[in-house]
Amino acid sequence: MAEPRAAEERGTGAPAPAGAVPAGRASGRAVPFWRRLSTKLLAAVVLLALLALAAVVLAERRFERHLQDQVVRSTALLGEAVTTVGQPALLAATDRHDFRTIGRLAALEGVDRMRVLGPRGAVRFSSVPEEVGQTRDKGHRSCSPCHAGHELPLSRVPADRRWREESGPSGRRLVVTTPIYNDRTCATAECHVHPPGRQVLGLLETDVAMEPILSGVAAFRRGFVTLLVVAIIATSALMYLFLRSEVLGPVAALVEGTRRVAKDQLDVEVRVRSRGELGNLAASFNDMTCSLRRLEDELNGLLAGLEQQVEARTADLRNAQEQLVRTEKLSSLGKLSASIAHEINNPLAGILTFAKLVSRTLAEGPPDDARRAVLQRNLALVEREAQRCSAIVRNLLDFARERPMAKKPVDPGAAVEEALSLIANQIAIQGVKLQRDLPPLPQVLADFGQLRQAFVNVAMNACEAMGAKGGRLRVSARAPEGAVEIAFADDGPGMPPERVSHIFDPFFTTKEKGTGLGLSVVYGIVQRHGGTIAVDSTEGQGTTFTLRLPAIPAERPADPPVPPVPADPAAAPARAQG
Repeated sequence: MAEPRAAEERGTGAPAPAGAVPAGRASGRAVPFWRRLSTKLLAAVVLLALLALAAVVLAERRFERHLQDQVVRSTALLGEAVTTVGQPALLAATDRHDFRTIGRLAALEGVDRMRVLGPRGAVRFSSVPEEVGQTRDKGHRSCSPCHAGHELPLSRVPADRRWREESGPSGRRLVVTTPIYNDRTCATAECHVHPPGRQVLGLLETDVAMEPILSGVAAFRRGFVTLLVVAIIATSALMYLFLRSEVLGPVAALVEGTRRVAKDQLDVEVRVRSRGELGNLAASFNDMTCSLRRLEDELNGLLAGLEQQVEARTADLRNAQEQLVRTEKLSSLGKLSASIAHEINNPLAGILTFAKLVSRTLAEGPPDDARRAVLQRNLALVEREAQRCSAIVRNLLDFARERPMAKKPVDPGAAVEEALSLIANQIAIQGVKLQRDLPPLPQVLADFGQLRQAFVNVAMNACEAMGAKGGRLRVSARAPEGAVEIAFADDGPGMPPERVSHIFDPFFTTKEKGTGLGLSVVYGIVQRHGGTIAVDSTEGQGTTFTLRLPAIPAERPADPPVPPVPADPAAAPARAQG
């Protein structure tokens, strides 16, 4: 069943594009804390601070290692100087030699103790008297530079074995070992007791306390960390003030401006004092709002002019539609003229005949009682036929009368009956069999005359489609929920689908003498009454037009009053019985 253009073209706006954010939703949404610009900048500052702290820790470790290397180098130079200058005393074979030089060196600041080890691990001298005379075996830390992993002593002590780090009751200390080598000149002296084949004759150990170094490193660390913390706090404060003044404030102003623009407040102007990128952005934003205001004014002017043009075109279309209705009404009157003339001719012929009889009877003289009765009966027939002609002319004048549209509650079944009575003679002349199925229907809000004209046009269109061979016209009605449907079905030749889609177009007709305005006028009348019209046509079987109009809702009957509940339930039966 083909639906009319009124149903197809009813206004729904164009759908929103996919992915578009609904108005008012994104503009008022709060930005999460972790997505804010200030949070990201603060995270960058913290990351830079952590990187700076890691760099400080690494620099501190390198600085400590550098100080340790300097101490080892300085102590090694001190030991080399002692072994070189005091070699004759250090290599003497007796214990009567003077170690006062080493004792004075051991009293220097930073030197914890100094000791001299003999070839068999005996402590020949120590700044700590308790150590003198002690013997160290090959597994002792002091003997490891020459005997680590070897049964026989090495001829040369590697540089990486000449120092070690130890921990004791006095704290951490560095032990720097200086080997005492067998010099060639000493091996040939008369006082020397060591054979020339022995290369390492002993060791000079110098213990250097690490606490002063570590204290200096700790002081350096505390000072640097304090300075770094102060610098981070000051930098964060300055960056916050700078960001608030130069970034966060302008960005907040721009965000507020965009929100106001999203609410159609185009008179907003963002005031940003920055001369950088944000200032340029604010200036561009203000230019955009100015352009939008100008475009809005232009659009308002165009819309005002367009509204006037639409009103003018609507008035023209309304006038044209009214002209079409009048034209179709005249066309319908022309089509009805033959049947109306035939319908009026019969009563007029009867009136003329009875008038002649009455005149002849009266010419014969005064009538007696019998003739008077015949005259009265003939005059009654004349009166009845005259009223019949009057009713036909009155209905025809009412159909042709021009009057403004006035909607009021009407019975659609009565409008159908009057329409069928107007074309009853034409239906009879064409030999069309009329079948009615018109049960009582709810009222509709409509103009009775226009509704009757629509029914006349549809019924005449059905009769013309069946042609001179006649056929069957079935007029039925039903009342689905909230509506009234009236169907006109004929068993004419029907129409193909391509014609059905144009059946309501003005001046479209399939008949040789048709105007193409009848169904177009019907469509306009139904549309003005808020209804629809549908067409179901099959070639060789006929066509059905179904007019659907909104029904006036029936008033809901008032609910029966609820009897009051008695205060004492036990007393109610007694009152009822009384």
